Amino acid sequence: MSKFAFDHTAERYPDVFELRYRDRVGDEWAVVNSAALPTVASHLKNDPHLEFRLFLSLDAVDRLLLPDNKPRYEVVYFLYSLKRNEAVRMKCRTDDPDPQLPSITAIFQGANWFERFVWDFYGIRFLGHPNLRRILMYEEFQGHPLRKDYPLRGRQPLVPERPIQDIFRGPGTNSML
Repeated sequence: MSKFAFDHTAERYPDVFELRYRDRVGDEWAVVNSAALPTVASHLKNDPHLEFRLFLSLDAVDRLLLPDNKPRYEVVYFLYSLKRNEAVRMKCRTDDPDPQLPSITAIFQGANWFERFVWDFYGIRFLGHPNLRRILMYEEFQGHPLRKDYPLRGRQPLVPERPIQDIFRGPGTNSML
């Protein structure tokens, strides 16, 4: 993991990291101030010494049942630099009642689907996202199923069956098989 990338970013932007640490296997992590997330992502991508241009993924963690659960949510970002052959792992934290973070889809287009997924399953809103709507659950679904406080046996309202387009017979074909 790239200690150099975090050192270089902290040198240029001194107040962007809330916390830096090594995990139990020795990998570098940084907790980024949520307001500075677009600045950090842009710097990691565009700085000629770093070039973390490959967006790998992002995901969320609901920390509700952990002993130290303030703030409640963490969104974890994974970037990779082909030039340096290094990865960056960073987190942003947000809390209830309206968890929200700035979107990085303007910087990394690959973040679009992942931000929609996190919105759909955890309810974390990404400000500035171009199309923040459900991606896997249906629109009438109530709640966010990967939150720790989502009811295990929760029931969803029934929705009427939607008409689907026949993909086997196109226009101008006989409806008989």
